[in-house]
Amino acid sequence: MHVFIVIVGLLASILLIGVILLQSPKSGSGLTGGMASLGTVQTLGVRRTGDFLSKTTAVLAAVVMLLCFIAQFTLPGKESSKASSESILQQSVPVRPAAPAQPVPAAPSTPVLPVK
Repeated sequence: MHVFIVIVGLLASILLIGVILLQSPKSGSGLTGGMASLGTVQTLGVRRTGDFLSKTTAVLAAVVMLLCFIAQFTLPGKESSKASSESILQQSVPVRPAAPAQPVPAAPSTPVLPVK
């Protein structure tokens, strides 16, 4: 199930990238700007194409976010019955015996003067 959700999420994100690249930038050179010169203004209209791409972008973005959220809860190997409160990093660290404390060297009793 997790693999299916991840694959559908990847396909939706690739479609989202394509739809974003098709949208018209501020300069007017994009799919909606180029369609006016191709004579397709009578069928779709430049305004309708822009609206369609904007709505498709919003829907695909919502689908990608939702699939990412769902994929988090379908991860394989997730054990919810584990009563341990340790993290994975804490569980994988080998236990070392405590080393005895090293004595701190004593400070010299007479001050050391710099040599001139």
